[in-house]
Amino acid sequence: MSAQNDDAVLTEKRGRLLIITLNRPDAKNAINGALSLGLANAVRTLDSDESLTAAVLTGAGDTFCAGMDLKSFARGEDISHVDDFFRNGCKKPIIAAIEGYALAGGCELALSCDLLVAAENSKIGLREVKVGLFAAGGGLIRLGARVGFTKAMEMALTGDAISAREALEAGLLSNISEPGKAVDDAISLAERIVENAPLAVAASKALVRAASKGYNEKEVWEMQIPYQEQVFTSNDAKEGPAAFAEKRQPNWTGT
Repeated sequence: MSAQNDDAVLTEKRGRLLIITLNRPDAKNAINGALSLGLANAVRTLDSDESLTAAVLTGAGDTFCAGMDLKSFARGEDISHVDDFFRNGCKKPIIAAIEGYALAGGCELALSCDLLVAAENSKIGLREVKVGLFAAGGGLIRLGARVGFTKAMEMALTGDAISAREALEAGLLSNISEPGKAVDDAISLAERIVENAPLAVAASKALVRAASKGYNEKEVWEMQIPYQEQVFTSNDAKEGPAAFAEKRQPNWTGT
């Protein structure tokens, strides 16, 4: 496991999977300058490393992320490094593994991920209105697509968190885990993803996201063209059929 920015964020490679751990457990993994920069660097590593297909994002200790570190914010500390992740996510799939609380900016980190797994005793919510702010990291933009208009409006205006069971029923979660098992279950899900061709996985993610953002079918068909040109002419597109014919596991290179 490698450390970034004084150990505020840890990364570990397991084959084609990158595990990213927010590592400020004493502060409930609240987002300060070091954590913001470390997470931004980890996401850039994920996207730039052809040996990686996907990532799991989790928090050390008993909390995923309690949101912005208000003390750091009050001091004027720069926590903007992660803004690009909030705005654009990344090219490769990320699964959030939530234990305890994913609140405010922590909820927005989870919503920036593609799939969410949460322990059954976890709480998820946008609490910014309770401290005189609003969820400016994409939470208000993305939440409705995940849980529906009415539930999103209720969560945004009340600042109240919902349980993992409510989140599952609303369509926010892929599944619920036993307490302490969210990371294991997220890794199991990620391993099913990294068995597949990296370029094909990234293209599939991009097109599903595009369709979910309200682009019409014609527009998504146009968006698909460059992905099809890249993926269908790749080395992996040759390796997949060859491995199938030879009854062996494919050796993906992401090229």
